[in-house]
Amino acid sequence: MSTSPPPGLQRIRPRPTKVGLVAGGLGAYWPQFPDLLPQLQRSARRVSERLGQLDCEVVDVGFISDAEEGAAAAEKLRAAGCDLIVGFLTTYMTATMLVPVAQRSGAPVLLLNLQPTERMDHATFDTGQWLAYCGACPLPEMANAFRRCGVPFRSVSGYVEDERAWERIARWVRAAGVRGALRHGRHGLLGHLYPGMLDVATDLTLVPAQLGGHIEVLEIDDLRVRVEEVTDDEVDGRLELARDLFELDESVIDEDFRWGATVSVALDRLVEDFSLDSLAYYHRGLNGDAHERVAAGMILGASLLTARGIPAAGEYELRTSLAMLIMDRLGAGGSFTEIQALDFIDGVVEMGHDGPAHLAISARRPLLRGLGIFHGKRGWGVSVEFDVAHGPVTAFGVGQLEDGSLRFVASEGEVVAGPLLQIGNTTSRVDFGCHPGEWTDTWSGSGVGHHWALGTGHRVGELRAVADVLGLELTEVSL
Repeated sequence: MSTSPPPGLQRIRPRPTKVGLVAGGLGAYWPQFPDLLPQLQRSARRVSERLGQLDCEVVDVGFISDAEEGAAAAEKLRAAGCDLIVGFLTTYMTATMLVPVAQRSGAPVLLLNLQPTERMDHATFDTGQWLAYCGACPLPEMANAFRRCGVPFRSVSGYVEDERAWERIARWVRAAGVRGALRHGRHGLLGHLYPGMLDVATDLTLVPAQLGGHIEVLEIDDLRVRVEEVTDDEVDGRLELARDLFELDESVIDEDFRWGATVSVALDRLVEDFSLDSLAYYHRGLNGDAHERVAAGMILGASLLTARGIPAAGEYELRTSLAMLIMDRLGAGGSFTEIQALDFIDGVVEMGHDGPAHLAISARRPLLRGLGIFHGKRGWGVSVEFDVAHGPVTAFGVGQLEDGSLRFVASEGEVVAGPLLQIGNTTSRVDFGCHPGEWTDTWSGSGVGHHWALGTGHRVGELRAVADVLGLELTEVSL
């Protein structure tokens, strides 16, 4: 399914993924086999063309034939600041031609061994024609040299128009794009930790150290002052947008609805002023003061931001806002989620939250429900209610372990139909193909916290690629 925002919402334009491409072969062959180099260059142009169709910006530094040209290509790619370096092994080439490229770029490296067609015409081929199919020959050499130089790499073997190979290549490009989004991202952290939630607490140094990016620590007053500046016309416009996007339950109180729209406009301004790519928030407040009212009015605006590609997570859940960002950039949506209950008759885990939802993955037109009180939190207002589109889904969380390392945890299941609570939560019934109690025990012991992102599609393969380019472990919960 598409994760484009509903009509009326404009999705943010994420930073483009930049892929560096260098193709090469051993220059000693060119005078021996005059037709070989032009054939290999045609293949290199086709690979460049197909990479450009993967929603990325290609920095093609051309074809190299020796170590000196490899060193020059390495400098060009280093200066370009690529998210992924693709080395296309068109025929045999020595490791000295690509090792400098891999060492200097600072980006993950993908080696391609794509021969011209599915197989050679053995009866008619001479040595020169065979060499065009010889990209597999240097792959073990490159792999050995890279390992000895301490350079991580991954590879894809196939042929130039091999769709299976291009599916794997596209996965690495998407993974590199997620890595780039994290490394260049600005992640807002507004308010304070929900009292007592030790699993939610995140060492702010570990995020830029392991994922990259910047944590912008915000005060509730940063939002309050922007709330105070919102005009009546802006509120009216946001109310009109909300009425177009949501079904309004009769429990919605006009005053609370208008307040949620006011906070929503202010949230947009906060995100713009601080150039945020994600936001995690919580503030308790007391006795109906301005801070409590602001914090209670955030769900509508946070859901609209999430649908536009700027994920917002409640309860100060920085790691979950990052998990939501990763899922969003993979095209999976990603809604703020926790376990709500287990249904042992239907064999499903009920999960969701009374908080920010990704409207683009709703199974139906989302509902706005009025809440007199939020569970475990101070305040009142409107909350979003829906279930994620029925079909394949992935639960995905970022855990922090005792040594401070971050870990990805994921589990694939399916959202199925069944009874849902009508309490302003984003409840989904997820069948993980096993006993719900056993799944819950295994999931809870994986190192994940008590919140995560729920996104559409089976995404473990893509998440494993993201973990690889980030140098993290991924634990798949599958019974």
